[in-house]
Amino acid sequence: MAIEDNLNAAPTPESTGTPPPLTKNQEKNEAKRKAKMEKFLAKKAAQEAKGAEATGNAKPKEKKTKSVPKPKDTFVNTTPEGEKKDMTLEMAGSYDPVAVESAWYSWWEKQGYFQPITDNGEISAKGSFVITAPPPNVTGKLHIGHAMGISIQDALVRWNRMRGVTTLFVPGTDHAGISTQAVVENQVWKQFGKTRHDYGRGPFVDMVWDWKHKYGDIIMKQMRRMGTSYDWTRERFTMDDMMTRATKETFVRLFDDGIIYRSNRLVNWCHRLNTSLSNLEVEKVEIPGRTMMSVPGYPSEEKFEFGVLVHFAYEIEGSSERIVVATTRIETMLGDTAIAVHPDDARYKHLHGKFARHPFVDRRIPIITDSEAVDMEYGTGAVKMTPAHDPNDYEVGKRHNLEFINLLNDDGTYNQNAGPYCGMLRFHIRKQIIEDIKAKGLYVDTTSNPMEVPVCTKSGDIIEPLMKPQWWVNIRPLAEPALEAVRDGRLEITPMAAEKDWFHKLGKFQDWCLSRQLWWGHQIPAYFVRVAGQECDSGDINYWVVGRDDAEARKRAEEKFPGVAFELEQDPDVLDTWFSSGLWPFALMGWPDNTDDFEKYYPTSLLETGNDILFFWVARMVMLGMHLTGKVPFAKVFCHAMIRDANGRKMSKSLGNVIDPIDVIQGISLDDLHAKLESGNLDPREVSKAKEGQVKDFPEGIPECGTDALRFALCAYPLASSDIKLDIQRVDGYRKFCNKLWNATRFALMKLGDDFVPQAEAQLTGRESLAELWILHRLNVAIRDVNAALADMNFMVATTAIYGFWLNELCDIFIEYIKPVTAPGANPEACSSAQQTLYTCLDQGLRMLHPLMPFVTEELWQRLPRRASENEPSISIAAYPEPRSDYENAKAESDFKFVMDIATAGRSLAAAYNIVAKSEFYISNSSDASYALTSSLSEGIVTMISGCQSVTVLRSGEAIPAGCVVSSVGDEVAIHLLVRGKVDIGQEISKIEDKISKVEQLKDGAVKRTQVPKYETVVPQSVREANASKISNYDAEIEVLQNSIKEFLVLKDG
Repeated sequence: MAIEDNLNAAPTPESTGTPPPLTKNQEKNEAKRKAKMEKFLAKKAAQEAKGAEATGNAKPKEKKTKSVPKPKDTFVNTTPEGEKKDMTLEMAGSYDPVAVESAWYSWWEKQGYFQPITDNGEISAKGSFVITAPPPNVTGKLHIGHAMGISIQDALVRWNRMRGVTTLFVPGTDHAGISTQAVVENQVWKQFGKTRHDYGRGPFVDMVWDWKHKYGDIIMKQMRRMGTSYDWTRERFTMDDMMTRATKETFVRLFDDGIIYRSNRLVNWCHRLNTSLSNLEVEKVEIPGRTMMSVPGYPSEEKFEFGVLVHFAYEIEGSSERIVVATTRIETMLGDTAIAVHPDDARYKHLHGKFARHPFVDRRIPIITDSEAVDMEYGTGAVKMTPAHDPNDYEVGKRHNLEFINLLNDDGTYNQNAGPYCGMLRFHIRKQIIEDIKAKGLYVDTTSNPMEVPVCTKSGDIIEPLMKPQWWVNIRPLAEPALEAVRDGRLEITPMAAEKDWFHKLGKFQDWCLSRQLWWGHQIPAYFVRVAGQECDSGDINYWVVGRDDAEARKRAEEKFPGVAFELEQDPDVLDTWFSSGLWPFALMGWPDNTDDFEKYYPTSLLETGNDILFFWVARMVMLGMHLTGKVPFAKVFCHAMIRDANGRKMSKSLGNVIDPIDVIQGISLDDLHAKLESGNLDPREVSKAKEGQVKDFPEGIPECGTDALRFALCAYPLASSDIKLDIQRVDGYRKFCNKLWNATRFALMKLGDDFVPQAEAQLTGRESLAELWILHRLNVAIRDVNAALADMNFMVATTAIYGFWLNELCDIFIEYIKPVTAPGANPEACSSAQQTLYTCLDQGLRMLHPLMPFVTEELWQRLPRRASENEPSISIAAYPEPRSDYENAKAESDFKFVMDIATAGRSLAAAYNIVAKSEFYISNSSDASYALTSSLSEGIVTMISGCQSVTVLRSGEAIPAGCVVSSVGDEVAIHLLVRGKVDIGQEISKIEDKISKVEQLKDGAVKRTQVPKYETVVPQSVREANASKISNYDAEIEVLQNSIKEFLVLKDG
């Protein structure tokens, strides 16, 4: 914006002569840079003015000791459980999340607001919206990732409920077999020094149930504290009677359909947990080469070598010849049952069909040929085969009918098949066997080898492939329909990256191992039939039957073995947790029965979850749901981003950066954070490391933010991205936003007065001022944008629109603008109209915000009077705002923006000339229309310029006082600031000259850097362009500063 005095235009500055003539595009760029520089200098001047105001005329202050903040009064909730809070009490002077969030939830729940609202028992004409909430594990408390999912899901549920849609939001928890059993086992060992085997299966399972009740209750309280509008009358647990019945039904049906089968195959075995795992529970950790690693179950100071290839030789039977092989797991050579070579490899053709001798066990090892398993160009071209302990070797073993020799006991020791190494732990053998190979002269060398190490995601143990007879699901017939559902649009997966993962990973279907060697979980409803007088092999599927209960299993056994005495032994293993969890969307509706809930609310509308369990859980729900019910269990899957800490690190207990949402809601000291670590399950050495992380991340602890701020903050992130860096200070910033809402509503209620009665309807009266028409238009825009964003699940856009309306438009502009209009003695009609508009904005603005901030919006909305046409007892079931055509007013927006531009120009003038108080402005107009507009809004303009004492509006031709500076606003209006007599012109010129001197020094340095020999040919183009840009910016800054001096001189001479 060009700044001129009212007498003469600023003269054109002289050229420095340094740069070459500018092209038209360069001239445009120069103009842009100069404009930016003017804004920059104005900002700097404003900052200096504030400093001058603070220190210029003030007397030196005596140094004061730092005051200790007054401790916050402890709020005591006196509202009886389930009763409505008394809103006749005086409104508090400031926002207190503890007070605001008290009492409302139990009242909502008691009133039944969270249960489906139907039309005489039928789904609303506006449709239904159903979410079966992802059930958190009962391993412990909820973490911040759960809070994100809750915030997203509940915002959508509340929004739909307010729109008149029949909503159902079903809560529950998951038994989490492996994780929960491991946690309880650790606790038992830590407290009593005992294992589960010291108690036995029944008593130990009872202990896990006690844990479930304790932490299940804690989780439910956390969910309520988050304001989640669950229908608690339908709460489920994955091991309750309804889910147990559905789980047994599913197993039996899939077995009868030929989809579940039993097979002795390789599984992923975790020795630490003593159970098999699915591929999804194994993390492939990449290591670059030779790496020393510690392994759970061994002393922490003991390290083992990974990421190497050990080359050693086998001696050929009846010959002095040797054949060299290599392995990354040298200890498994004790289970070798073949050496494979390529049939076309000339080096080994003379060995086809011959044998090598094992150096440590009495075993002949055949030399076989296999073109699939062997690349004769890689390594020595000879590959050792351990079919019972390697997935690739397993396939070779099946093709060649090799012997499968299991080396491992379940506890990680080697068995009698390992010969002299029987009873030793696997990684102790790794060390010992190399020494023994060397002693026999068979060692060749060890080389570094980048590789992937399979690690248990639950325990950190190194996974071993191990042969076990287990129950499996044939995935192919289930996966194909699930893939097709996404292809044909019956199932939408968003964001697009998640959909791509769906096809990539689900397309590589591998059969699913169901058996888990645990005590906690659904015991597999399969029974081994031990027939009297027969050798019965548990690996033979013919001796197994299934049944929904013992009676059905016995009946099936009798049909299979008629007239024969037998005993039934139920498989002691339990089902993979994800098997029962995969039934969640329909089992909790009553399936396999065709219940009323199943008929009305299945399929569901949405599955919202983290992208990390897309295949753990979501894929299984789709596969099982489609097979068992014939329907896709939900219309859409939304995968939100993963939360990391402010430094971008994955949240981990050992790092001390896992955040309990309740700690963010109510605040917690650093000492209390440390205390929580000490009472948890972490190893003492990890506790020390975690404390260091907490000191770094939360040196002052975590401030009290409240539920509403936490929910809003979590939704304000780009949720479809891959990762989110959670900054607690950002959450605290939204607590300040809540305080702004509180203060604005409190002030507005004072402006409305106790006798205020809102209009029966919210239509326009025709008496609204331009400012009112503008704010109603902006409200309408926000309502339209928020509804569209929530429909698209674009929460960042929704939160931005709501925040912008409340803070930037309603609070910072409109409420400030109407202060003189609603002041005592103001025009009664204008005051009444402004009050009605203010009420509409508060009412609609709170409703618009409610799905994201349920507590503070209910508290504030309850203090507003009601329109005669409305009688909703709670904002949670009040109608959500919809855009209105009568509020749409582009002209009002354009006209009021012009007024705001006048105020902005005025603020810039005041900042440029360091006039921060008692500023006097004059607005000149060249037309009657602009005069009418600006004169009608002059009082509002005063409120929009900080420190403004007066605004005088002048008609065309009226004289402007001498000693003013001016800024043009469009073609017809200019705003003038009286400067003469308000600033020390000489002092201001001196300041600017000092700035010019500093900038010229910077420019000279930049110019010198361009004068080095061969600058144009030696210095990279990017560097030359950067230097040229700096010089150009310095020139623009100098030009603006010189213009300022000329303007001050004109004022001085005038």
